[in-house]
Amino acid sequence: MADLGQIVKAYDVRGVYPDQLDDRLVELFGAAFVEVTGATAIVVGHDMRPSSPHLSASFAKGAVRRGADATLIGLCSTDQLYYASGALDLPGAMFTASHNPARYNGIKMCRSGAAPVGQETGLAEIRALVESWLAEGPPEAAAKPGTITQSDTLNDYAAHLLSLVDLSAIRPLKVVVDAGNGMGGHTVPTVLARLPVDLVPMYFELDGTFPNHEANPLDPRNIVDLQARVLSEGADLGLAFDGDADRCFVVDERGRGVSPSAITALVAERELAKHPGGTVIHNLITSWSVPEVVRERGGVPVRTRVGHSFIKQEMARTGAIFGGEHSAHYYFREFWNADTGMLAALHVLAALGGQDGPLSGLVASYDRYAGSGEINSTVDDQAARLAAVRKAFADREGVTLDELDGLTVTTHDWWFNLRASNTEPLLRLNVEARDEPTMSKIRDEALALIRS
Repeated sequence: MADLGQIVKAYDVRGVYPDQLDDRLVELFGAAFVEVTGATAIVVGHDMRPSSPHLSASFAKGAVRRGADATLIGLCSTDQLYYASGALDLPGAMFTASHNPARYNGIKMCRSGAAPVGQETGLAEIRALVESWLAEGPPEAAAKPGTITQSDTLNDYAAHLLSLVDLSAIRPLKVVVDAGNGMGGHTVPTVLARLPVDLVPMYFELDGTFPNHEANPLDPRNIVDLQARVLSEGADLGLAFDGDADRCFVVDERGRGVSPSAITALVAERELAKHPGGTVIHNLITSWSVPEVVRERGGVPVRTRVGHSFIKQEMARTGAIFGGEHSAHYYFREFWNADTGMLAALHVLAALGGQDGPLSGLVASYDRYAGSGEINSTVDDQAARLAAVRKAFADREGVTLDELDGLTVTTHDWWFNLRASNTEPLLRLNVEARDEPTMSKIRDEALALIRS
C-alpha cells in the first residue's frame, strides 16, 4: 500500500514516478478530488515531463468515473491552469513537480476560481479518502460517468494577462528568456509575440529531463547561462522561469540577479497606483523594503507565512490587490489571487519600457538592505537546533521573537528567519541587515549554532 505520508505535502502531492506516484494511485486522487470538492466538472493540465500526459489522463479517468466531466487543456504552465480554473470557474489539477528532477511528478489542485487546495482546505480529506480506497478497494463508479473533452487555452491566457498591464507605449526592449526546458518555452512566445520585444530564447525545447540545467532559477548556478547571454547580447534584461513557469526570476542589464523582494516592491507600487490604499501581502522572508514601499505608496502591508496556499488564503481574507514571496511567486487579485510569474514579468517590462533608464537604476530604490539569500543546512534534529538558536538570541537587548513560521528574530538593525523544511532534514536560514558587515556577522553566528 502506498505511503501517502511521503507524497502528500503541505499544499500539493509530489513523489517519484512510478515508485511513489503511479497511474492507479493518481486515478484514485482524481476520484477523491471530485468527491471532496463536489465538482461536476474539472479542468486538467500538465507539464512536459515524460510521465505527465498519462498521469493527467489517469486523474481525469478517476474524476469521470465519479460522474464529473473533465476538460483536458494539455501542455500548460501552472498559471495557465489557474487561468483556466478562473475563466471556466472549474476546480483544476495541474500535473507538475515544478523544478524537481525528471523522475518526480506531482499534482497541484485548486477549487473553482483557482482557490487553493492545501492541508487545511481539502488536501487532508483527499488523502484520507485515497487511503481508505487503497485499503478497501476503489469507489463505486457513478451511475452516469462524466465526459472528457479537450481545449486549448493558451491564446486566451495570453490575452488575459496582456489585458491587465498597459504595455501600449513601451519602448523596444531586448529580452533574453531562459525557460530551462520547462513550460516557459510553451507560454513565453505566445505572450511576448504581441509586444515590441526582441526575444532571445534559451532552452525553449520542452524536455522534462532538463538536459541543460535544473529548472530552478533561485539557485545561482542555474542562471549563469542567462547572465552570460544577457551580457553577450547587450540585452535590456533577462527572465528565467522554473519548470512549470509559475515563478519568474529577473536579471538586469549588467547580468546581475534582481532580488524577488525588489520585484515585489516594484509590482506593489504599480498595483497601488491602480488601487490606492490597497492591501499587499508579503511573506515573512521578504525584505524590509517591501512593507516600507507599500506604506510609502499609501498601501497596507500584511505579513504572512511562506507558501502559496497561505498567501492565497490571506489574499482572499483581506481582499489584497497583490502578494509577493521571496521565492519569486507573485499573486494578483486580478488573476483570481493566484500566482503568475508571467504577469509579474509583464509589469517589469512595462516599468522598464516606460522610461529610458536601465533596469539596475529602476530597481535600485527597492533594494535597500543586505540579504543573505536562503541558506540550507542539513541537520539531524530540526527542533533541537531551532531551540538552540532561540535560546542563544532570546535574552538579547532589543530582540523580539515570533513563531509565525519557524523562528523570526528581529532587532532595529537586522532580522533573520529560521524554518524547517517540510520534506527534507533541512533548516532554511534567511538574514537581512542594514549593512553587509552586520548581515555577515549575524549569518555566521546563526549558522554556527545551526551546524554545531
